[in-house]
Amino acid sequence: MKKAKTPKVKKQPQRKCLGCGLMKDKKSLLRVVRSPEGEINLDLTGKANGRGAYVCPAAECIKKAVKSKALERALEHGIDEAVYARLLAELPAAEAEKREETQ
Repeated sequence: MKKAKTPKVKKQPQRKCLGCGLMKDKKSLLRVVRSPEGEINLDLTGKANGRGAYVCPAAECIKKAVKSKALERALEHGIDEAVYARLLAELPAAEAEKREETQ
């Protein structure tokens, strides 16, 4: 007797937000990446080369990750205040793009 095949459900990759500490779908989080040259940027594609860390697309989560230095530890690199200011400035555009992707 043959068993009926059940359709395979593809698992969504999960990542932990460095700010709030919650596990969420990878696509709903922003990736902050340290390139091999040492430059730190938001990675909107999720495919940039370098060491990455994930954070919710909310200013509160980024601020928590900055305050606890979780972002520095995850990227294994010191981060200046100017880089944090640039990340927070890029955040509104990144939030809008993430909302469009999930809808």
